[in-house]
Amino acid sequence: MEETRKGKTTVAPEVLLTIARMATLGVEGVSRMAPVSGGVNRLFRRGAGDGVRIAVEDNFVYADLYVVMDQDVNIREVSRNVQQQVARAIQEMVAMDIGHINIHIEDIDYGVEPGEAQPA
Repeated sequence: MEETRKGKTTVAPEVLLTIARMATLGVEGVSRMAPVSGGVNRLFRRGAGDGVRIAVEDNFVYADLYVVMDQDVNIREVSRNVQQQVARAIQEMVAMDIGHINIHIEDIDYGVEPGEAQPA
């Protein structure tokens, strides 16, 4: 009988950031990620500047997502969809449990910068 050696799989924090970012951007109504400034606990919270902060504690993933939404969307509905899609993606791809996923709406993209004329 052949002996099976068990190994270990580790997931780099950047992988979780990428999964969360891509799942968020895949939700209809999300325009883009918003930049996030660094803060306290920078060692444990990775991803400042790309719209995602991830913390992992006791195999639970805690995410804060900073997004810019499209105009004329239901913010509550889009936020719920983002939470569901990010949780599903993380659970399916890396089999980690979700602690929480907080959505921070940083802006709305109206397609026209302030001071610009409306397209005719």
